[in-house]
Amino acid sequence: MNSNTTLGKLYLIPTTLGDTNALEVMPISVKKVVEIVKTFIVENEKTARRSIKAISSGKSQSSLILHLLNKYTDIADIPGYLEPCMQGESVGLLSEAGVPGVADPGAEVVKVAHQKGIQVVPLVGPSSILMAMMASGMNGQNFAFNGYLPIDAKQRKQELKRLERLSADQGQTQIFIETPYRNNKMLEDIVNTVHPDTQVCVACDITLPTEYIMTKSASLWKTNTPDLHKRPAIFIIHRGI
Repeated sequence: MNSNTTLGKLYLIPTTLGDTNALEVMPISVKKVVEIVKTFIVENEKTARRSIKAISSGKSQSSLILHLLNKYTDIADIPGYLEPCMQGESVGLLSEAGVPGVADPGAEVVKVAHQKGIQVVPLVGPSSILMAMMASGMNGQNFAFNGYLPIDAKQRKQELKRLERLSADQGQTQIFIETPYRNNKMLEDIVNTVHPDTQVCVACDITLPTEYIMTKSASLWKTNTPDLHKRPAIFIIHRGI
């Protein structure tokens, strides 16, 4: 790199949480960045192109340079993805849904960017985890995101009990997710495992017309359970002392 070259930036670009107008849930600043960036790091080329088009319909698709970042990506390839930044050109890191780096493989790219002295610029956009927490009515001063819980029924029950104890002991709200086609079973397991008075929030289809967010005790969920099958959902529990 020429010593006089200013490094490009790594922009963390959010995407919608479903089929909704991109600029209804993201500020115009996201559109402005997408319009100037031509190199993107993405999880899936087809959906990334669709997201970019939704944000900036006039952007030339043929001019895009897309690098894949998924479970098959060799970590050793990531520094090469950021080479344009070293030459003064900015790069965009695009999430599949929501914001990059949170419940998302993009964190590894951000780590490398910091190591190389590249400025990381997070852009405002919808995060289902944060939006569910905002709407839950639970402790937003102390909370933890736990990702996916174990699939094995016994291990899952043990983990739910552990998270409930942690919530009671530390006042910490516990957030987790499930594969959409197992959502109904997850809610069933929650209400049959935790204390009847433990507060449970279910938040699904966030920002979509079918958005559903409700918090009530585990005992009340047993009497009125929504159909969550194949709907992107967040589960939150809080056990008061």
